Amino acid sequence: MRRGILVVVAAVLCGCGTPPPAQVAKVADDAAKVKQAKEARAVAAKQVKANELGQIPVLMYHRIIDNPGSQDDRTPAKFRADLARLAKDGYVPITAAEFVTGKIDIPAGKHAVVLTFDDSSPSQLSLDELGNPKPDTAVAILREAAAKYEGFRPVATFYVTRDMFGKSTPEEQAQTLLWLKDNGFDIGNHTLDHVNLRSRSREEVARQIMSVQKMVSKFAYHTPVTLALPYGNQPRKQAWAQKGSGYAHKGVFLAGYTPSNAPFSKSFDALNIPRIRAMDRKGDCAQFCSTAWLDWLKDNPDMRYTSDGDAATVAFPKFKAPFLRSSFAARALPY
Repeated sequence: MRRGILVVVAAVLCGCGTPPPAQVAKVADDAAKVKQAKEARAVAAKQVKANELGQIPVLMYHRIIDNPGSQDDRTPAKFRADLARLAKDGYVPITAAEFVTGKIDIPAGKHAVVLTFDDSSPSQLSLDELGNPKPDTAVAILREAAAKYEGFRPVATFYVTRDMFGKSTPEEQAQTLLWLKDNGFDIGNHTLDHVNLRSRSREEVARQIMSVQKMVSKFAYHTPVTLALPYGNQPRKQAWAQKGSGYAHKGVFLAGYTPSNAPFSKSFDALNIPRIRAMDRKGDCAQFCSTAWLDWLKDNPDMRYTSDGDAATVAFPKFKAPFLRSSFAARALPY
């Protein structure tokens, strides 16, 4: 349609004569149809109160084990309860890669959530003799939830280290990473030795990152596009974590403590993406744990990311237009 308009305008400007009435009428009709379609999408977005400039919780998990040894561990029962609560509240999981690149494709009226797992623990994924996830591992529980709750996607991002899910041989490591990739899961970088990058030289930061990058690329034919900082600590210069010889991350994740701005928002900082510890509301985590923040987002729905159901558009109430990143202006659908 746009090409048709340009042809008509060009014909007039170059003095090539007046376009045939039928062509002019068709261009006008096409333009009217496009306008009507956009207006209809805006009406639909308003009906579900779409707000794709809203906040998205990025939940941080570590081991899923029966006897937690630290506050970062979660029992299988607690993890099942977490997923049940997310499904009940209308959340649909997306990967960290989908999040940072703005490829968020979830149903209208639903809310995005990013599930991340650090340290590549065997409790997150271990395969049995038939190549299936063992019961009570994070992946097995997530797939159970997807089968139980309609529309709940069984996806997450696993930030790997040298440990590689406790596998000692390259063959076992490759099998596990390939299983994740082939089943729609995302693989991210968590540095080789889980070291505090704040005190490391530029060369050591690059080595820690590139070692994992090479392993994942070799075993899974996949290049991680995001990095989760060990302990949430940036190197002396943040740019070292984002880009170096052989790697260029589109997102760098911290260790806490708030929901993240949407990637379409001007406030989104790709080098400092906050995460939320998956914990119950108690002790030091009373205000900053996942339970508390999910409660807050439920009580403040106008602050939460809500999809319009169309991955090609970024829908939001008109008064939020000043908060849209200019790079997404072509996808804007204000209502």
